Amino acid sequence: MQVKVEKKKKVAVVGATGIAGQQFLIALKDHPWFEITVLAASPRSAGKTYENALRTPNGQVNWWQYEPIPAAFRNMIVQNSEELNLKELDIIFTAIDTDAAKALEPIYAAEKPTISTASAFRMEADVPLLMPGVNSNHAAMIAQQQKNRGWKGFIVPIPNCTTYGLACTLAPLHKAFGVKSVLMTSMQATSGAGRNGGVLALDVIDNLVPYIPKEEEKVENETLKILGELGSNGQITDAKIGVSCTCTRVPVTDGHTETVFVGTHKPVTVEQATAAFREYQSDCADLPSAPKNFFQLHDDPFHPQPRIDRDSDGGMTTHVGRIRAEKVLGGIKYVLLSHNTKAGAAKGAIFVAEYLLAQGIIK
Repeated sequence: MQVKVEKKKKVAVVGATGIAGQQFLIALKDHPWFEITVLAASPRSAGKTYENALRTPNGQVNWWQYEPIPAAFRNMIVQNSEELNLKELDIIFTAIDTDAAKALEPIYAAEKPTISTASAFRMEADVPLLMPGVNSNHAAMIAQQQKNRGWKGFIVPIPNCTTYGLACTLAPLHKAFGVKSVLMTSMQATSGAGRNGGVLALDVIDNLVPYIPKEEEKVENETLKILGELGSNGQITDAKIGVSCTCTRVPVTDGHTETVFVGTHKPVTVEQATAAFREYQSDCADLPSAPKNFFQLHDDPFHPQPRIDRDSDGGMTTHVGRIRAEKVLGGIKYVLLSHNTKAGAAKGAIFVAEYLLAQGIIK
């Protein structure tokens, strides 16, 4: 997929002061196709420089990324997310909570392409839950969405960060052998909980938290939509797969690990499953944010490990290890690792925008 972009697209990051918004700034600061021209946040941050919008009354700057604040954004004035001049923008990236997304994203999408990290519209019937390389053909739903809603733009959300790794790894198995049932247990990084109202340090040190509210339902429902089939009517029929999850929080900073047990319709050996992963062809390998390897397979049974493996291919590859026969369900089992704050968040949303631009859906 060779694409030449003559002029960078002007983009806004809405929710720029939050953790996910900060991730967009890091991922977009040197992007070859996109240029941030607007940073937006709530009215209380509007009118301040970006760095001052992050500053607390005691002087602390609430910048939570490993990299420093990109110099180009430090003194950019933050705009009110409720008052954007959409005419000056080509793409809106949103990194806001569900309630704010329900209110603001339709306003943006009426005029402009809106790529969202929020869950607000993921399960709407005319909204694709798009993962380039997994269900790229679902982008065809966008035209129907625009027709249904009378919009010039559209909303495309990315999936939950835990769903991301699971759906990636199920895609080649479903294509080759037909997935019948899935049991998954996640061991999720603390960065997925955010800084406000999330997991406190004393909750996870020397501990494991066995419940993440609403997470299991999201993963189960989103996986079926992502792996579903797009019909001629522009609607998705959910995949007929039984999916059951347990989602937990562990003392890891970044990177979600999942143990996955898969029952298949066709018999499958370890060698055949390994070949399915190795031979899987992504249709977007040349995009700027695409991983060099869609999957990274590990022969060493002590991998993947979050601290060691999560940043491979810029945090965009999905790691698969410990592939073994699953005797109870009749299929295969494995361990996966995906980067929740890169592939599963801002960088994954940028990847979606790149794909839509390459396909001519974003003009």
